[in-house]
Amino acid sequence: MKISLLSRYATLTLCLVISVFGLLYWPASLWGQGLIVLAGVLSLVGLNDLLQNHHAVRRNYPIIGNIRYLIESIRPEIRQYLLEGDDEKLPFSRSQRSMVYARAKNQPAEKAFGTLADVYQPGFEFISHSMVPGDACDPSQFRVVVGGPDCLQPYSASVFNISAMSFGALSANAIRALNKGARLGGFAHDTGEGSISPYHQEFAGDLIWEIGSGYFGCRTLDGHFDAQRFSEQASHPQVKMIEIKLSQGAKPGHGGILPKHKVTAEIAQTRGVQMGHDCVSPARHSQFSTPIQLLEFIVKLRNLSGGKPVGFKFCVGHPWEFMAIVKAMLETGIQPDFIVVDGKEGGTGAAPREFTDNIGMPMREGLLFVHNTLVGAGLRSQIKLGASGKVVSAFDIASVLTIGADWVNAARGFMFAIGCIQSQSCHTNKCPTGVATQDPLRQKALQVTDKAERVHNFHRNTLVALGEMLSAAGLDHPAQLQAKHLVRRLTTTEVRLFSQIHVFLEPGELLQRPISSEFYARMWNMAQAHSFAPLAVAVPARAERLTLA
Repeated sequence: MKISLLSRYATLTLCLVISVFGLLYWPASLWGQGLIVLAGVLSLVGLNDLLQNHHAVRRNYPIIGNIRYLIESIRPEIRQYLLEGDDEKLPFSRSQRSMVYARAKNQPAEKAFGTLADVYQPGFEFISHSMVPGDACDPSQFRVVVGGPDCLQPYSASVFNISAMSFGALSANAIRALNKGARLGGFAHDTGEGSISPYHQEFAGDLIWEIGSGYFGCRTLDGHFDAQRFSEQASHPQVKMIEIKLSQGAKPGHGGILPKHKVTAEIAQTRGVQMGHDCVSPARHSQFSTPIQLLEFIVKLRNLSGGKPVGFKFCVGHPWEFMAIVKAMLETGIQPDFIVVDGKEGGTGAAPREFTDNIGMPMREGLLFVHNTLVGAGLRSQIKLGASGKVVSAFDIASVLTIGADWVNAARGFMFAIGCIQSQSCHTNKCPTGVATQDPLRQKALQVTDKAERVHNFHRNTLVALGEMLSAAGLDHPAQLQAKHLVRRLTTTEVRLFSQIHVFLEPGELLQRPISSEFYARMWNMAQAHSFAPLAVAVPARAERLTLA
């Protein structure tokens, strides 16, 4: 025990001895004086460690116990720069980030000496190619027209756009760079629910205006929807589509919050909120509480915007709730112009760990469910589908389109393009690259002109890569991608086409009997147009396996 005590306090004892001895016999050399000053400072640290009551390690191991907390504080950086493997996805791998950086800088993104992926590992995926490859594709033609029969101003959208990220979560310079890049590349920039800031308007890039439960930019003083303010903003020619956010992948059903220390005067003015308070987005909307009311709100926004495309974004939760919206579409004849499926793997901001990890449906399963339900109800051809969730490469885009999406949105990929290094400090206001901060000095480091070019380059080069993949598959447009083009390895000895793995309903199948899928039949019977609550459905005596596949 004496040896243990001696080792625990040896560093503090040595520092105290050097300090006392040095004060009694002050050396003439600068080196000796520096040593004594250092020993004195460490002695004060050690004595403070002994007296404090918050950290047992520091109290039991004065001075040297602080090493633990120092290393812990820089652990993410040590792991990212020294220990992380090229394919460790935390949440994006080094190889993924390097590819985005290269494409954003117009540098070659090719690699030599073969793939590093284990192509015999279950879960490996690839696009099947043709014996008769097609001619070179023109990426400028990779667009989709969004707007149903009731839309007066349809929008020709790129198949690859910037996903929702608000001013407030991102810095002014980040918003400028993203929007200028969107203008240069001819694609859309989703505002996020933080409304349209002056920085969104500076370079006049196409905007998708997202309306969240806080109704920022179109709200009354008490937080309810303001039709007049909405109409004024929505009529701006820069606004191409209106997106109602029902939920987001990172924290579905939770709502959102911008901490008060990030609410500047500009953010308060843009959103229509007060400074000095957390900016809160409720977990649910106040303008509707039933499927039919949601569709009526869509009609209201379409009329107030002058007939622009209006849709909604959500992360799939209870399956019967989306089916209830579809039943309401059939009953009322009202349809959104588009739906965006957000996967739980998405998310640029902070969220409770349990929500990030364990709530919400992943994007692929959610997209397949929404696509199938619309097909089964005979509505798919009238409603366009977007999808977002961990998309950075041309293969990511292609794989999502094969499942049923018409276009894809990306957030973190475009953050990498403007300099994000995945420090995961977005919620601290201390982003090291000026992307996710309101600190004027930190965001000043982000040069708008340079980063806007990188946004443009990343978008263009990614679509060029997508075009090359399409040509290899014998196709000439992303709309031709189908589930039969995507292949997944199930075991070390078996691969299957996605069309073989998953259930794909026939057009109008949900309106007929019988429904081939046990899962879809059960969920459809539980849904009702006038409420999100499920109807009671008899449970069979035997246990059923309810699955999307």
